[in-house]
Amino acid sequence: MKAGRLFIISAPSGAGKTTLLQMVMPRMERLVFSVSHTTRSPRPGEKDGADYFFISRTVFEEMRDRGAFLEWAEVHGKFYGTGRQEVFAWLEAGVDVILDIDVQGAAIIRDSGLADAAFIFISPPGLAELERRLRGRAQDAEETILLRLKNAEMEMQAIGNYDYLIVNERLEEAARVLEAIILAERAKMRRLPSGLPAQQQGGL
Repeated sequence: MKAGRLFIISAPSGAGKTTLLQMVMPRMERLVFSVSHTTRSPRPGEKDGADYFFISRTVFEEMRDRGAFLEWAEVHGKFYGTGRQEVFAWLEAGVDVILDIDVQGAAIIRDSGLADAAFIFISPPGLAELERRLRGRAQDAEETILLRLKNAEMEMQAIGNYDYLIVNERLEEAARVLEAIILAERAKMRRLPSGLPAQQQGGL
């Protein structure tokens, strides 16, 4: 039985998932972010090995074919995949792992039964606000923005498949909710807020 807890987090592009994780991760002990592999190009400020492992399509396909991914999916014409070995090593060491993956990847893990996880969906207050955020960050062409909005509408239909929903209307409030979810899941597993096992006392 693995001692750590796996947290699957999905959200439409522009919902603020990355910002939330950047706020919450430093506050929580024994919590790591699983860096995914992708065939897309880095965005401004992104670093290889920290945000993603940026690899070629050929390398990705080789890894996929030898079963190196816990899950993989094609999103916006690019491949994304979660390394299997690293995730299980952290869990077995009693460390909780955050996976930032889309609804396709979440469904693969859910249906495969390979790993028990808590599934969290982060949503914008609405599609109009999402469009405002996407345009405000000025990173994407008009065609890309329209594609992201179309995909967001489809992704949000999967909310019912998740254990938790966080509506990211006010950033600090959403961060507190995410922290509370992590703490609640640790309590379920008879673990302290720090992530360490609780003392087995009084029938615990």
